[in-house]
Amino acid sequence: MDSDSTDNLVTSSDPQHPANLICTLCRNFYNWGWVTGTGGGTSIRHGPHIFIAPSGVQKELLQPTDMFVMDYATRKYLREPPVLNPSQCTPLFLAAFDRGAGCCIHTHSQWAVLVTLLVERDVKESGEDVHRKCFEIEKIEQIKGIPKGRGKQGMLGYFDRLTIPIIENTAQERDLTSSLAAAMEQHPDTYAVLVRRHGIYVWGDNVQKAKTQAESLDYIFQLAVRMREMGLPWVS
Repeated sequence: MDSDSTDNLVTSSDPQHPANLICTLCRNFYNWGWVTGTGGGTSIRHGPHIFIAPSGVQKELLQPTDMFVMDYATRKYLREPPVLNPSQCTPLFLAAFDRGAGCCIHTHSQWAVLVTLLVERDVKESGEDVHRKCFEIEKIEQIKGIPKGRGKQGMLGYFDRLTIPIIENTAQERDLTSSLAAAMEQHPDTYAVLVRRHGIYVWGDNVQKAKTQAESLDYIFQLAVRMREMGLPWVS
């Protein structure tokens, strides 16, 4: 499909238009160290359309015309920039949208990677099954930035335990889809899935909520790493 004939899908003066918003988000994420070296990605569902940042590009330089646009119902691309590649994250983004998300963010945050390594080490030392282990933390104020769960009212509280499932990494991003979907089924209240030695997928009902949750989780992960350095436990 000629991208020039579909530019109307990504052209708008409204900064809240998904094509513009993804560019703004990715620039912020780059500055925060979340999408270094073309890693990571972001996708927004807007009505019947899915807007997706391309793969293998410098995220801080994205332009609205770089966006892929997919019809959610048919899973067919309505717009494909000719010199860019579709994101390998697309099937994982769709898994989040199938569960009601309005935005899904994938980052390569170092703090997210580090907590998966710390959990991996803990599990090996205890002799537990590493494939069944999650990141867990409690009694941290920032936990209040995470919703209680899909279909539930309100946010987690200070005394609640935050649980984030961890899945194993794969050679190709798209091959994570089945394990991500399985983690979503096993942990229906989660709004995030960590990928060991890789990063994290975070989703929310809309862009604002997904961004807030991604920021809150990254703060918590950084704090968790610092706590471990000081010999402080994550849970009582």
